Amino acid sequence: MSASNPDAPKIEFPCEDYPIKVLGDAGSELHELVIEVMERHAPGFDQTRIKIKDSRNGTYQSLTVWITATGEQQLKTIHQELVASSVTKMVL
Repeated sequence: MSASNPDAPKIEFPCEDYPIKVLGDAGSELHELVIEVMERHAPGFDQTRIKIKDSRNGTYQSLTVWITATGEQQLKTIHQELVASSVTKMVL
């Protein structure tokens, strides 16, 4: 049996290709918000890799982006800014 270390970080930083999925109202406002927040907190993220999936009825969309996560504070700040918008329903 190996002993687990409860103080060990859950994620090793920096973490390349860290996925963030944003679910919200379909439309350009969600896209613009995600790009704006990512450019501010994860400069240099690859916009060409944004994956967009529409809901069955087209009311909602999910956008998945991949960033280089530099630390927990960066991830918390990104999450807080995204959920502060009325177009965002959930951030994973």
